[in-house]
Amino acid sequence: MSVAPSDGTPGGKGTGDLFSPVSVDRISEVIVEQVRLLIREGKLVPGDRLPSERSLCERFGVSRVTVREALRVLEASGLVEIRVGARGGAFVTQPSSERLGKGLAELLTLAPMTAGDVTEARMVFELGILPLVVERATEKDIADLRALVEQSLTELENGSYTMAMSAAFHVRVASCAHNPAIEMLVQTFHGPLLMSLQQARVAAPLMGPRGAHEHFELVEAIEQRDIERAQTIMRRHLQRTADRLADPSSADPDDGEE
Repeated sequence: MSVAPSDGTPGGKGTGDLFSPVSVDRISEVIVEQVRLLIREGKLVPGDRLPSERSLCERFGVSRVTVREALRVLEASGLVEIRVGARGGAFVTQPSSERLGKGLAELLTLAPMTAGDVTEARMVFELGILPLVVERATEKDIADLRALVEQSLTELENGSYTMAMSAAFHVRVASCAHNPAIEMLVQTFHGPLLMSLQQARVAAPLMGPRGAHEHFELVEAIEQRDIERAQTIMRRHLQRTADRLADPSSADPDDGEE
């Protein structure tokens, strides 16, 4: 849907006629919902410019302060971009998977879940996407994964390896599926994933290089397009984390970061 460069004033063509007045409490929220609905219905698409603040005030029957509040909420949600200058205004944007993921991640951090719950979910999710990862991983994906493994091994040697590095590896593996929905879910799950890894390390502080070496083996299996081997490595990799969380005394000194 194209939008005229005008600000959508009455009588002109553009997005102005899509909006209707509102007269309830928390009016700005209602305006936000109208815009969201128009985006979901495809009546507003990325690149469309919303009418000017003055025009929106007239069409919604509200003050400029209310319109600005609604635009700030839409901008924070990644649904519009506010540009300044002669050709500025509020433009509809395409929310990135990272932005959407962060929003969902904030909700997840408030949800009651344990590190064991997260690891169980990882068993389902990370094993489930491996066929796509093995099939679709590009040469660049493989190179990136190898670089992460090499960095991890170096950091293990100098004692500066962190759970964030392990989480980054697993996130990068998932991105090899080249599926935007999967990427969004991974971004959402990053916080809980890191939490589970950190708790596993607390439960079993005697950590060795096994996990990082399994990362290396997983990359080899992905490069060789060996789905069965990749799943076997990942299953063993995740099961050890689950076992440590369930019974810290079961860990041995050779256990690695998962």
